[in-house]
Amino acid sequence: MIKRLLAVLTLALCTTAALAQTTTEADTLWRRSFAAGINLNQSAFSDNWKAGGVSSVAFNTHLDARADYKLAKISWDNAVQLQYGLIKNKGEEQRKSIDRIYLDTKYGYAISSDWNTFVSANFLSQFTKGYEYDVDADGTDRLISNFLAPGFLTFALGAEYKPKPHFSLRLSPFAPRFTFLADEAVGVNERYGVPEGKKVRTEWLAAMIQAAYDRDIMQNLNLRANYMSYINYKELSGKKIDHLLNATLTAKVNRYINVSLTGNFVYDYDQDTEVQYNQSLALGILYTVQGFSVR
Repeated sequence: MIKRLLAVLTLALCTTAALAQTTTEADTLWRRSFAAGINLNQSAFSDNWKAGGVSSVAFNTHLDARADYKLAKISWDNAVQLQYGLIKNKGEEQRKSIDRIYLDTKYGYAISSDWNTFVSANFLSQFTKGYEYDVDADGTDRLISNFLAPGFLTFALGAEYKPKPHFSLRLSPFAPRFTFLADEAVGVNERYGVPEGKKVRTEWLAAMIQAAYDRDIMQNLNLRANYMSYINYKELSGKKIDHLLNATLTAKVNRYINVSLTGNFVYDYDQDTEVQYNQSLALGILYTVQGFSVR
């Protein structure tokens, strides 16, 4: 588990760090950015603290990187988003607070100043096992997720509207998706739409809508949001349309210190009939590198 986490993080760090090197005269077709941060939180209470409270320590780390290529009418955009966090309360086992892997790549061809045709692929999963805690009076934990359980690989073909560098909208009438359930132990408790006895669910006839916004809305305050809607043509009921939204508001205190508010919202009928969400507010260290020269 830990080896897998370290391997993926190391690969992502090496790859994105290489992409984020200072732009040279011979390499000016790329627009690149790299940001990595770690947030820590700790609290302690004596055993006789009358106001109540639980000693705890928590951390979460995140990595965001982009490498976008453009030559004449051709573009190739790539993004990596990794998040992982742990929390340890006194008297309880260590638990995850956040766990997310998101990779996206898109090849486009401009047909006007604001519109592109494109093909794309994205991958969504997590690093380590996830549990539903204390499901009975004995405090039993129930395994409900793991790496590639579920995992989502989605391909898309369509048109992209990008009137401004900070906003884009992708419309994909053809977007086949593969849902993986690689851990049989997870499959005993949760199927994520994968049929019994199978490890992969394929949805060929589907559409996808994606919107992205990333902009400094004022000095030292950045808002980044990504929305995705997935529509299986066989299940056009509003309750069966998947929605995913993640947003981060980041305020820079100085070059290395930042305050961030992050939220993730998921509605997937195959996972749960209610909206899932997580939210975090953190003060931490942020390291960024950017190189945006374009020939």
